[in-house]
Amino acid sequence: MGSSSEGKLRFCIDRGGTFTDVYAEIPGRPDGRVMKLLSVDPSNYDDAPVEGIRRILEEFTGAKIPRSSKIPTEKIEWIRMGTTVATNALLERKGERIAVCVTQGFRDLLQIGNQARPSIFDLTVSKPSNLYEEVVEVEERVQLVQGKEEEEEKQGNTSLVVEGISGELVRIVKPLNEGALKPVLEKLLAKGISCLAVVLMHSYTYPQHEQRVEKLALSLGFRHVSISSALTPMVRAVPRGLTASVDAYLTPVIKEYLSGFISRFDEGLGKLNVLFMQSDGGLAPESSFSGHKAILSGPAGGVVGYSQTLFDLETDKPLIGFDMGGTSTDVSRYAGNYEQVLETQIAGAIIQAPQLDINTVAAGGDANLILGYVIPDHFPSIFGPNEDQPLDVKSTRKEFEKLAEQLNAHRKNQDPSAKDMAVEDIALGFVDVANETMCRPIRQLTEMKGHETKNHALACFGGAGPQHACAIARSLGMKEVLIHKFCGILSAYGMGLANVVEEAQEPYSAVYGTESTLEASQREAVLVAQVKQKLQEQGFKEKSISTESYLNLRYEGTDTAIMVKRHMTEDGKLFDYATEFERLFQQEYGFKLRNRKIVICDVRVRGIGVTNILRPRAIEPASTSPIVEGKYKVYFGNGWQETPLYKLEKLGSGHVILGPAIIMNGNSTVIVEPNCRATITKYGNIKIKIDSPLSSAKISDKVADVVQLSIFNHRFMGIAEQMGRTLQRTSISTNIKERLDFSCALFDPSGGLVANAPHVPVHLGAMSTTVRWQLNYWGDNLNEGDVLVTNHPSAGGSHLPDITVVTPVFFNGKLVFFVANRGHHAEIGGITPGSMPPFSKSILEEGSAIKTFKLVEKGVFQEEGIINLLQCPGSDRQGNKIPGTRRIQDNLSDLHAQVAANQRGISLLQELIEQYGLETVQAYMNYVQKNAEEAVREMLKSVGRKICSESNENGATIEEEDYMDDGSVIHLKLSIDSNKGEAVFYFGGTSAEVYGNWNAPEAVTAAAVIYCVRCLVNVDIPLNQGCLAPVKILIPEGSFLSPSDSAAVVGGNVLTSQRITDFGLRENSGGDGVRRGGDGLLREIEFRSPVVVSILSERRVHAPRGLKGGKNGARGANYLIKKDKRKIYLGGKNSVEVLPGEILQILTPGGGGWGSPL
Repeated sequence: MGSSSEGKLRFCIDRGGTFTDVYAEIPGRPDGRVMKLLSVDPSNYDDAPVEGIRRILEEFTGAKIPRSSKIPTEKIEWIRMGTTVATNALLERKGERIAVCVTQGFRDLLQIGNQARPSIFDLTVSKPSNLYEEVVEVEERVQLVQGKEEEEEKQGNTSLVVEGISGELVRIVKPLNEGALKPVLEKLLAKGISCLAVVLMHSYTYPQHEQRVEKLALSLGFRHVSISSALTPMVRAVPRGLTASVDAYLTPVIKEYLSGFISRFDEGLGKLNVLFMQSDGGLAPESSFSGHKAILSGPAGGVVGYSQTLFDLETDKPLIGFDMGGTSTDVSRYAGNYEQVLETQIAGAIIQAPQLDINTVAAGGDANLILGYVIPDHFPSIFGPNEDQPLDVKSTRKEFEKLAEQLNAHRKNQDPSAKDMAVEDIALGFVDVANETMCRPIRQLTEMKGHETKNHALACFGGAGPQHACAIARSLGMKEVLIHKFCGILSAYGMGLANVVEEAQEPYSAVYGTESTLEASQREAVLVAQVKQKLQEQGFKEKSISTESYLNLRYEGTDTAIMVKRHMTEDGKLFDYATEFERLFQQEYGFKLRNRKIVICDVRVRGIGVTNILRPRAIEPASTSPIVEGKYKVYFGNGWQETPLYKLEKLGSGHVILGPAIIMNGNSTVIVEPNCRATITKYGNIKIKIDSPLSSAKISDKVADVVQLSIFNHRFMGIAEQMGRTLQRTSISTNIKERLDFSCALFDPSGGLVANAPHVPVHLGAMSTTVRWQLNYWGDNLNEGDVLVTNHPSAGGSHLPDITVVTPVFFNGKLVFFVANRGHHAEIGGITPGSMPPFSKSILEEGSAIKTFKLVEKGVFQEEGIINLLQCPGSDRQGNKIPGTRRIQDNLSDLHAQVAANQRGISLLQELIEQYGLETVQAYMNYVQKNAEEAVREMLKSVGRKICSESNENGATIEEEDYMDDGSVIHLKLSIDSNKGEAVFYFGGTSAEVYGNWNAPEAVTAAAVIYCVRCLVNVDIPLNQGCLAPVKILIPEGSFLSPSDSAAVVGGNVLTSQRITDFGLRENSGGDGVRRGGDGLLREIEFRSPVVVSILSERRVHAPRGLKGGKNGARGANYLIKKDKRKIYLGGKNSVEVLPGEILQILTPGGGGWGSPL
């Protein structure tokens, strides 16, 4: 493999969403041949990759190859291709008809999924459609044998217990019933469903049942069966099952396409050497190219391309890959090794398989054409029915002129003196906003793993990437941009740089130690032999094969595993995976877990067949000045500039070009912005130094510049999001790190909310009350380096486990912002571990309560003081001692993480101020609040008018009440002024404070209101103080929505607040209506050892109500099912001791329906 066959061509192809790129190595032509075609052009050809090969072969041989005839293969050495066939089929839901086989009792496993909501303000909650049509429940069940059970099994009857692949003991509770399964599968075939995905419980370690299902299905005539244990033998049934579904859904489509592609060549697979790019950056033959490994086929080629041609050769900095095409932008990172993830979500489908860590954002449009960034004279004329039409500048400008009229009319309506925005300024605005949108995932990719973004170089490629390179790098604080000479087709070129990869992995469950590492190494040796054999079968010799070994490790008691790669040690000693795991964990999460065992989860081997096919070639050094091909006008913000154009193929190594300049690089346009300097490197690539100062925005009108408004919305929200990523990365508790029960926000100097990253709804908007309480309390006694901590409900808190950390932000000695975050601590003291007691009657029983304390004073962490506050036991009214926190070290670790998150926010705010100036930043701080206020006012006017028209009354007033399960009333009178766009939420008539824990502090009630208001605004605005400016919330003091300082509130945060917002998700449990209410869930939890279970729930007495004639949803219920099958109703709130074999059954309520059912 890898040796060139004289006189034959090599093809590297990337079939993208818009264009198909082809790079061909042609004998006697050192620079190769580049071609770009439309991916879909049915009036001219059926398949773009075949068409590209046909055209280049015609050029090379001089012989005509009719489109109707097969492509001769005698002149083709090999073809390597990445394709979007799988991605498109997944996005468009055009895969194969499939059914899913699951363990009996888990019918809705994949339907429920992980219940993630990507957009918490979206009322449509549009779930992606299921890939499968039918679900088959398979009569079988296995259980893991754990703890005391394991010892008992070793001493007793082991006839039904076997050892699984992972080393864990598995009890066969119910053997597979093939007799019952067979007729069900036959019915599927009769319906035309001939592809199957199989996911059975614990099949990662006991795959025998899945294998038997596969054998049975194939014997009955199923065309394709994907079993989860073979695709991804890892714990967690949901991602395993979804991966199997994706594979069953897509693999037949891929096989059909590949079969059609190969059939277009005269020798088929007989002599045609063709390999396909997988999502992990490795190549695979057609026989092993499957659906779940094909989703990132094209983008993976780009990562291989820039990493293998720029890293070390052109820079020693780690690289950020920025691949911007016609329809999307992909960002990635490379620092000497491919960064991979084992799980990702694409088009609503979770895929659990090794794949490159690539983030995709939307991009595209015609704004660059208006600005002169794209030169029609140098862009291929490939449009129209005859593929000969150029870009249409006039039509594009005409559409922008229409947009300018609408935009300027809106600005004049806001401020009659506002100056009109020119077409060019609007187009540049689109580009600036798009750039900032694309900067956010880049910051996320680096900051989440503990890397500084500005310390990277930006590797730009794709058709549009080099046009944005300088602006993106400048926004990120980078000083260096690298653009490959084949930047326009680098994903295709990368196909020729990739190696062939075979993977093998198996689960292994053991605590890391001497014996387990020995066992792991023995398993590794078996896997190494497997991957080597597969590569040798493809023609690779031993000297061309290398392997990489990994252990998937995690700390005991956590869910955060890291795939650790074995490295060669300099002293020849045995590599210690645990040491490397601890290093990687600390780098990514900011701390180590002391005295915590490390657990092995999986053993993995990656076999690599090294090809060494395409290699960089040095170009001739520059001997003359660079030749200017022409001059074109380009718009750079401060006006049109006459800009020289150069052709890269006429530039030599060492040429230096000062910006502004245009460098035509084949089919790609490279924009070198003013104050930037481009140098042509030894290998013909372009290196750009970003020397220009950071841009600034000016305040010229009374109204905000719409472009800068959008950019500042992104920047403020981006800062809050990065604070959240820092908190998640550096925290220790499961609640924050894995359940993501936290929120981060920025506030103006008066405590008004500027931007709140959309994390937990009950936190949204509530922290503003907290910040203002602290500001009123401390007044001028706030200094730089101070950090405040609070959790008391009367100080704007929610419930005690939610601890808020507030930091004032100073600039040149002046208080200019506040940053704050709120995180749920797993333990804060109180009468029950976990600090969520179901029967608390006073806040004293719920844990440590802090109204305010300087956690950090003038830069010094006050550890002794906070320990005293958290650990000192309280007393109830009878004098009984109440414990303080039971996990002080975890509290301290999480508080340190919260302080660090705020510090991150401060650093980013100071960078923003240094970039734009304090006056501008604070002006746009007010503008984004004003913008949100206007959006809410428009919504309220619209809603008010609708209410008036439906009721035939002048005033828009709605009055409703609902009940808690104890009979407590929530009464709300909502009055809307449809002229002013204002609303009053009056909770008069609400019941008094309750002798229980479902009192809701005012801040929680306000958060529920602001969440509902924001959900009704059909505009993408950040949640900030402006959303509440037109809203007045009136709550009677002493009601259970405004309880006293001593009231118990732990349940109010999670129960009462839901009653106020209350829009919902068991079969037919949703209320009937024109719009049926969402179904509740049925969860049964069987306990394997004695334990005390506490449950805190609502809607067990009063059903969720329907609206506009819609029927009520079903009430929820909680039961304890005893071993003798007795069913005991537990009510909504209870704490009970359960025994092994007993089952807790939870039926969550269904949602109310809307509209009278037909």
